[in-house]
Amino acid sequence: MFPTFFYELRKAGVPVSLKEYLALMEAMQAGVAGFQVEDFYYLSRAILVKDERNLDKFDRVFGHVFKGLEGCAATTLEELYAQIPADWLKKLAEKLLTEEEKAQIEALGGWEKLMETLAQRLAEQKERHQGGSKWVGTAGTSPFGAYGYNPEGVRIGQDGSRNRRAVKVWDKREFRNLDDQVELGTRNIKVALRRLRKFARTGAAEILDLPDTITSTARNAGYLDIKMVPERHNAVKVLLFLDVGGSMDDHIRLCEELFSAARTEFKHLEYFYFHNCVYEGVWKDNRRRHAEKTSVWDVIHTYGPDYKLVFVGDAAMSPYEIVQPGGSVEHWNEEAGIVWLERLLAHYKHAIWLNPTQERFWGYTQSIQMLRQAMGGRMYPLTLEGLDAGMRELGH
Repeated sequence: MFPTFFYELRKAGVPVSLKEYLALMEAMQAGVAGFQVEDFYYLSRAILVKDERNLDKFDRVFGHVFKGLEGCAATTLEELYAQIPADWLKKLAEKLLTEEEKAQIEALGGWEKLMETLAQRLAEQKERHQGGSKWVGTAGTSPFGAYGYNPEGVRIGQDGSRNRRAVKVWDKREFRNLDDQVELGTRNIKVALRRLRKFARTGAAEILDLPDTITSTARNAGYLDIKMVPERHNAVKVLLFLDVGGSMDDHIRLCEELFSAARTEFKHLEYFYFHNCVYEGVWKDNRRRHAEKTSVWDVIHTYGPDYKLVFVGDAAMSPYEIVQPGGSVEHWNEEAGIVWLERLLAHYKHAIWLNPTQERFWGYTQSIQMLRQAMGGRMYPLTLEGLDAGMRELGH
């Protein structure tokens, strides 16, 4: 297994030498890593990786070669059944549809028709329904309700997303703030973000200027003449808009790493959260997003055009959320999301969109194509290469 690990690293482009491999074997023989996979991971990474830009390649190879070593604690069928959460068992009532059944279900015919039909159903319905195709209920193919399937519906009374097809969500959802203290994996991101740095001397003169002190002392006949200068800070200003909730739950770890790295690299960093598409309000605290929102107009008037605007989101949503007034899944927006996006782009000339979804899948989602076009093509994958390209674009 260890020789395979060595050859796979070289095949992936990690410049591992035979000397480093033998050093790893010596460390293993000495018991440095013990018997824990995590200990071996950190030991091998410290010995075999000399350039932090190769850490991502190392992680991929390590996960491939040593996949499944930790295994599952359960060894019998009974133990596996015992680990199934009770909530999963309760959802046995949900209707599971085949692909053929899903293909037979037709959308109601557009945004206006969907909202009109919902109003009619709410006025007519008198009792609870389950498993049907018309009323507001559960486990059916109706466009209205929970735990069923419809290609274009309104989700009501469901905990979390399942098929990610809802164009409106009539439930109060809670999102959590991104952690800005995440350290694992942020080193690579910091390297990419440094392309945008531009240093300037700011603040009080409190840092020793050694070259000037030596020169001034020599000119002063040897009498010490200490010279101080202001501390050097990154003068670049960044405005970060972070998409949270829904399909972005799949990318929480990666976004936390980006957020943590950005907080470290940029002194002048402001951030706000949004969901799916930017509308008239954004917020700083997801726990109070319904009570404490900041107007996008206030953002534009507060932070000048010298800020670099960075959107972070998978751009995966119903097209209605971008182009339709009232299209937001969570509230009634008087103006379409594209209107607010264009206002931001008109004010902030240096703007990019970072997408955590793999670029090869972008062509399969209509909303991604729409936002990519709105951004003038300035959408980049949230990878090291994508960050490099995005930082170069912002630096122009």
